[in-house]
Amino acid sequence: MYPLQRNRRLRSSASIRALVQEHKLSSNDFIAPIFVESGQGKQTEIASMPGYFRYSLDQLPDEITTLWSLGIKGVLVFVKEEDHLKDNKGTAALNPKGLMQNAIKTIKNTVPEMVVFTDVALDPYSSYGHDGIVEKNQILNDPTVEVLAHMAASHIEAGADGVAPSDMMDGRVLKIRECFESNGWTNALIMSYSAKYASSFYGPFRDALDSAPGFGDKKTYQMDSANKQEALTETLRDLEEGADIIMVKPGLPYLDIVHYLAQHIQAPIAVYQVSGEYAMLKAAAQQGWLDYDAVMLEQLLAFKRAGAALIATYHAKEACRLINH
Repeated sequence: MYPLQRNRRLRSSASIRALVQEHKLSSNDFIAPIFVESGQGKQTEIASMPGYFRYSLDQLPDEITTLWSLGIKGVLVFVKEEDHLKDNKGTAALNPKGLMQNAIKTIKNTVPEMVVFTDVALDPYSSYGHDGIVEKNQILNDPTVEVLAHMAASHIEAGADGVAPSDMMDGRVLKIRECFESNGWTNALIMSYSAKYASSFYGPFRDALDSAPGFGDKKTYQMDSANKQEALTETLRDLEEGADIIMVKPGLPYLDIVHYLAQHIQAPIAVYQVSGEYAMLKAAAQQGWLDYDAVMLEQLLAFKRAGAALIATYHAKEACRLINH
């Protein structure tokens, strides 16, 4: 007897497939990373990230306006600091008239409704390229956390909606939250990189910001890619310390982590589709080996299917143009 149930009935036309589709992408899913550099009239393409740019402050409004017109509601801001301003304590990060602080103001003056998250870590400001203060080739946790809290405060004072500490220092979420509460910033968001792995996929990003570590690696503070349970431990601790959103980074190689956390926590999960993931797809497409648009959307949908509520991706603009078409 032939089966009474035929699964192919629900796949028999594009309209039926759309009606029963379990997960859908929209512009509301995306956070667009923004790279900012000093100077005037600059729009610098990143060699290892084809089609992605750093913007000087005067060029930033056009990019923000474009993102908003596509329906993108949030950005994650990074800055490329000038070498002569870098030191071991991230002094430039605390300048109220610094590049990050001015970038925040520029974005908010352009589109006040845009949700602005900012990167909080020392590596763009460090003469050592590490996420913390260095002493005898060791990354110091507690002194770094103090600086990170002051950095986060300067971002909120400049108008940011939230901060995204990416440093993986222990206790930094609690210190930042306490700082926010003591200043009356009860609505300031913390999107914590709770499960950030010591990954080899970050290379193009470090090219973009000139922030590669000057010695060693980041394995003493970023997570071991072999570990899964540790991601839950880190995440639960960050939520207890006051995080509102947690981040998994990188993306595709860690879909199991996204899914695992989605099964165990009751908080929004963001995933960062990192520079190496972007660069690989761009390179394959340039060789004609993959259908760029189709593979891009398939990858983004995989994050939603795994349980992510938000996706930080360099594909945000391209994806929205396809989705909105």
